[in-house]
Amino acid sequence: MSSTNAPVVTESSYLTLHYRLATADGKDIVTTFGSTPATLLLGQGQLAPFLEQRLLGLAEGTHTTFDLTAAEGFGERNPDLIQVVTKKTLDENSEPDADYQVGDLVDFRAPGGGRFAGVLREMRANDAVFDFNHPLAGQPLKFEVQLISVL
Repeated sequence: MSSTNAPVVTESSYLTLHYRLATADGKDIVTTFGSTPATLLLGQGQLAPFLEQRLLGLAEGTHTTFDLTAAEGFGERNPDLIQVVTKKTLDENSEPDADYQVGDLVDFRAPGGGRFAGVLREMRANDAVFDFNHPLAGQPLKFEVQLISVL
């Protein structure tokens, strides 16, 4: 067998690649296939860390698909992240007087200046129920990658 000298992905590689993240049944969540490939520098948060980990050690030219369990992806759903938020807190930390509908992803200001989002599950008279799990938590995923160049 001849060995190839194709560069392999390291933790500081600059990559040009096509990638696709899909549900286990094949529904695309995000894909660059069929359009312009992505260019990114590993370790900069452009891809989720669990996706970057899958790229490490792959050689330029590789085209492969990984099946990720929910735990390997965005994690299992955490029932503690389903929270009741008062209308006052909602108004103070999001868009005041917004007409939110069940299923909306609502952006909140977090203590310390950050932001976080939750999906509205139920709107009640004085409060609302939000699910702060990542929308893809609890779902197995497929991650397809085609490494075009590795620098």
